Amino acid sequence: MPVVSYSQTISDPEAEYARIRTVAFSGKYDEAIADSRRLLKEYPSYGDARILLGRVLAWNKDYKNAIAVIDTLLVSEPGNYDAIQAKNSIMLWAKESSPVSTDLRAGYSFDSWTEPYNRSFQLYKAGAGHKFGFGPAAGYVNMGNLISGNPLEVSTTDFQVELEAYPKLGKKNYAFLSYAFSPGEFFPVHRAAIELWQVLPAGWSVSAGMNYYYFDRNTYIATGSVEKYLGNTWLSLRGFFFFKDDGLTTSVYLNARQYFSDNDYLQLTLGTGTAPDEPFDVQFDLMRMSAHSARLALNVAVTPKLALRLGAGYSYEEYQEDMWRNRWEGGITFTYAIRMK
Repeated sequence: MPVVSYSQTISDPEAEYARIRTVAFSGKYDEAIADSRRLLKEYPSYGDARILLGRVLAWNKDYKNAIAVIDTLLVSEPGNYDAIQAKNSIMLWAKESSPVSTDLRAGYSFDSWTEPYNRSFQLYKAGAGHKFGFGPAAGYVNMGNLISGNPLEVSTTDFQVELEAYPKLGKKNYAFLSYAFSPGEFFPVHRAAIELWQVLPAGWSVSAGMNYYYFDRNTYIATGSVEKYLGNTWLSLRGFFFFKDDGLTTSVYLNARQYFSDNDYLQLTLGTGTAPDEPFDVQFDLMRMSAHSARLALNVAVTPKLALRLGAGYSYEEYQEDMWRNRWEGGITFTYAIRMK
């Protein structure tokens, strides 16, 4: 097939697009990238050419510029199905191709209220993560300090060991698995979770799972979500379903996450209902009447190896019938890469 001369204008963009695809599929990424940019320079509104350029850049492991190219198209065509699909694929490839192999993690969080008594819970978390062939996994040691006032003065510190993993089950399926054990009185003796995700077309995905806790008896809380990518925005509607002795109670949470880069984002969470969603402080949430909550979280890469997550939240909580309290929470987490691929 004759190669188009760079001194000539492109009179047939469809034919040139087909030629560039052939070049790209043959593995000549640099040539395909250069020719795609030339085609877009003359035909900047040619959406298929822009998607092709984004994909080829991603095949060449230039994920940052690949996403930027797709984002340019989504600005003018936010509902472009092919562009959304391409961006979702590129973001998944970027995460799987992260240069981080092993990292250290440390965090602190608190949760407190003052009605009907003062109560403060602090959690210190330390662990490490590693990317295995099946997917990423991590292990933690968690130290919880509980200070509680009337009717009983309580000050106790318990520890918990925790393991979690995100195994890949296929090109469009993955899972979350977690198990934790504690010999103390505040954390559950056993905590386990399983959730399965199915990736759907047009940037959609759904999940379903079950959380298990054992204190002095078994407790089950089911969960499920519907998720959607819209350009740089990720939306999630998640429900929790608590199987109590006197019937089923529920809660629902809306998450909106705005990405500024592959790893930097700002997330807002709004929730309402009765069923607990907190895995660490769950013992105090099992008997609450209702709650309305708002949370804000910022994730940012401080350096190529150091990531920081900051979070804060507020809940207006009905702890007895027609009796409400203010509840505050917050936290900070550091992740530091110690080994690169």
